[in-house]
Amino acid sequence: MDKVDLKNNRNLSNKKFRSQIINLEDKIKSLDKEYIRVPEDFPVKHMFSEGMYVRELTVPAGVVVIGKIHKHEHPAFLLKGEAIVATENGGIKELKGPCSFVSPPGVKRAVYARTELIWTTVHLNKDNKKDLEKIEEENIAINYEEFDKFIANQKQLKQ
Repeated sequence: MDKVDLKNNRNLSNKKFRSQIINLEDKIKSLDKEYIRVPEDFPVKHMFSEGMYVRELTVPAGVVVIGKIHKHEHPAFLLKGEAIVATENGGIKELKGPCSFVSPPGVKRAVYARTELIWTTVHLNKDNKKDLEKIEEENIAINYEEFDKFIANQKQLKQ
């Protein structure tokens, strides 16, 4: 399995990328409902082990997925497939599975599935929760403003 470095190769400023990915997400949401597929439409496996939550998503070929903003660094694996991925800190990259990388906090991805993808992420689940809403609250920011506040709060806690 290849390891991919998604932390380098800044092709867009953070502010410009954030604006563009939000605009893309808004345009997708404005499409006729028959063209919109949400992650709930795709096969998802939820797995739990001591202190961890693992999410495996299968994405059909030809689909564009706009990811969520993760609060914490976490490992991710493209187990199968070929994708074009755009992030504010990695620019645009072509990924071929199997490959792995560490996703930095605050990343929101636009992913185009050239072929069917199996994408897996691993998140901390310190309290061994099984409630997916609560796990998501701990790991996902609903927007960049919430993420920026979370990071500022984390910095204050470390002082």
